[in-house]
Amino acid sequence: MSSAIKEMMQDIGMRARAASRAMARASSEQKNQALLHIAKVVRQKAAEIQKVNQVDVERAKANGQDAAFVDRLTMTPKTIETMALGLEQIVSLDDPIGKITPLQKQASGIELGQMRVPLGVIGIIYESRPNVTIDAAALCLKSGNAVILRGGSEAIDSNTLLAQIIQEGLAAAGLPKDAVQVVMTTDRSAVGEMITMTQYIDVIVPRGGKSLIARLMAEARVPMIKHLDGICHTYIDADADVAMAVKVCDNAKTQRYAPCNAMETLLVNQEIAQKVLPTLCKIYQDKGVELRVDGLTRKTLEANGFQNLVDATEEDWQTEYLAPILSIKTVANIDEAMNHIEQYGSKHTDAIITNNKAQADRFLREVDSASVMVNASTRFADGFEYGLGAEIGISNDKLHARGPVGLDGLTSLKYVVMGHGEIRT
Repeated sequence: MSSAIKEMMQDIGMRARAASRAMARASSEQKNQALLHIAKVVRQKAAEIQKVNQVDVERAKANGQDAAFVDRLTMTPKTIETMALGLEQIVSLDDPIGKITPLQKQASGIELGQMRVPLGVIGIIYESRPNVTIDAAALCLKSGNAVILRGGSEAIDSNTLLAQIIQEGLAAAGLPKDAVQVVMTTDRSAVGEMITMTQYIDVIVPRGGKSLIARLMAEARVPMIKHLDGICHTYIDADADVAMAVKVCDNAKTQRYAPCNAMETLLVNQEIAQKVLPTLCKIYQDKGVELRVDGLTRKTLEANGFQNLVDATEEDWQTEYLAPILSIKTVANIDEAMNHIEQYGSKHTDAIITNNKAQADRFLREVDSASVMVNASTRFADGFEYGLGAEIGISNDKLHARGPVGLDGLTSLKYVVMGHGEIRT
């Protein structure tokens, strides 16, 4: 790493730390004023945003990026309006900062509570999607944090303009522009410096592909809010409603293939397999989903005239496809299903379809995932669907934040003590 990059990142970190103190004391009115101003300017500069974004898009095409990558990078009038609406939605959310739990009087006479406070400085490392610049900055701003944003090199021109718009909004509300900073270099060594700056950054949130997150897990010294894989399961219990199981499992896989909350493995109780698999798998094959199956599932489906089945391998149970591919296993009972989830799951989102309350309760208690569902599509594991307004990411860790991370996930609690002159004896 060059000394210039190190000095630049240290300077950004120092200024973010200083700004975080001003953000911690900022009023809800100030923060909302900044967000509304940003939304207004985003709409006013929509044409300019598109023009600058086109520079990034043309460069990506020239560099041979595929169509999916270019699609994520491209900002359309709809994308830009969605950013503005997202800012206004975050304004409508309750400000968590400064809220104190009911005070509890102790035997000594002191009163004890907990206050919700910002984490401080958040570093966000993300790829290709420039709208994350606005979304992430808005959530950090509303939760009273300073943020350092390091977008992918492919979106540098878009991110630079969006950062200027954000800082204009901060200034309009009397907040320090250093509360939101975008790393302006495309040098990858800036990421290496950023993830080790424990003196300035309190938490890193990676938003990107598996290779990025794997690198950060190996190299970061700053704590992270992250998930590596979304290997989501649905288990159809022997006591499931067949029509419900078909509807929910179809949605969990095919509503969208790429999100991390899409189902990747279907587990089916052997007692209901004959009733549910033929109907459900016809839907999958009609939609072009490749089925990778174990021996029992193959036997059931071939007896019903199914062809073009692929034998599931050990690797399939461990794979997040993010594509029209589904692994299916027939299991003896709920214990085998939960053992499979424990062995191969990524602790993201898992669901059971059943009308048996005892089985549902067992699944909720024993499956160790960030979101556990009964009779619902895994596609609901989302900050917006959970009423958080938006999310900065999903965490499958157990400490601090778990599941979709909204405003509360970007805060912490500290104890507050209200005394009346008490002394300890």
